[in-house]
Amino acid sequence: MATTTKLQPRALVRASGGPRYAVALAVDALGTGLLRPFLLLYGLTVLRLSAPVTGIAMTVGVVVGLVCMPAVGRWLDRGARSTVVAASMLVRVLGVALLLATPTGHVWLFATAALFLGIGNQAWPAAHAALVATVAHGRERDAALAGGRALRNAGLGAGALLAMACLAGGTAALQALAAVTGLAYLTAAALAWSVHVHAHPTTATATAADRADGPAPRMRALLAANVIYVFCLNVPEIALPLVLAKQLHAPPTWPAAIFVANTVLVVTLQVPVTVLMSRFPRRSVLALAGVVLTASYLGFLAATSLGHGWGAPAVATVSVVCTIGEIIYAGSATALVTALAPAHVLGRALARFQLSTGFGLAVSPAVITTLAPHGAAALWGSLAATTLLAASAVATEKDQGKRLSGCVRRAPAGS
Repeated sequence: MATTTKLQPRALVRASGGPRYAVALAVDALGTGLLRPFLLLYGLTVLRLSAPVTGIAMTVGVVVGLVCMPAVGRWLDRGARSTVVAASMLVRVLGVALLLATPTGHVWLFATAALFLGIGNQAWPAAHAALVATVAHGRERDAALAGGRALRNAGLGAGALLAMACLAGGTAALQALAAVTGLAYLTAAALAWSVHVHAHPTTATATAADRADGPAPRMRALLAANVIYVFCLNVPEIALPLVLAKQLHAPPTWPAAIFVANTVLVVTLQVPVTVLMSRFPRRSVLALAGVVLTASYLGFLAATSLGHGWGAPAVATVSVVCTIGEIIYAGSATALVTALAPAHVLGRALARFQLSTGFGLAVSPAVITTLAPHGAAALWGSLAATTLLAASAVATEKDQGKRLSGCVRRAPAGS
């Protein structure tokens, strides 16, 4: 089994696409952090839309954005890499431009802007993973994917902090934030495109052995489990604030502190934990992530039973366990897909995985907010049971003859 045992920053940057691409990721994440947390406020305060209309428009944008994924997968399988990454950023520039051009009270233009932002946000993860899989291999690729996630979370956090500092300016500040976001996306797209990473289509260059790998693996259990796993990404943003405010009546500083701690832990631990786990098979690590998340959900159930005095500190403590589970999941899930998929269908495999991720992220807020009023047992018990079931499905799914610990053959890549 090939493992990565030492962290070498220069090698990590090179495996992630190079310095220019790393800057592109940071600028893109910074722009997303500036706008994404305040898109709802933009609709409410700048465009004077009602809260239900704004929320529905944003949700529709995210869900409909998933429709583009099959086309993105086919584009990637034709060899495109940095071009698709740049396109996912450029389509968000169009979304921001439409947002700035939307007159007060015009819901359809706002919904269209949200749609373009949603398309870019859905297309980017698959395109980024395909690019990294083209320039890096084996466990170095896993570490590079983890490094990209850590860098993106750092940019998102920095952008959100800058945006919070600007909110005192009212509607003018929100419009300025949107404009800066558009410029950030445009800059990031130019940097990403300049990397010129392209994989030669395997239909023309693959050996007979490569072509014999056949179609994309179905990964039915993995994709279904992933829908459940991604609920953990919305626990710090939705579930914990809801529980702390409604059930424990804790001050707003608690959910804010938990969210900041989650971001800091992901930024600092994502790469080291992924490297540490590289000595084990990816599927086993992903199953372990489900077990850790299940334990954290049961911990939240126990913490909420402590009442107002100790409940909030206990929830904050358990949230660290949940974040560790999230880090293990994020470091193994995409890496497992890239290891399973033959080179000539890598794009379609990643697109299908992103469909499951996007669907899980879209439905999890509704599921969480529906379960929470029925009590802690309904919320955390349901999450624990389904996540443990998902982990079991991941652990027992067949690998269709491909060894997870080895490197998957790749088409040659040029720049």
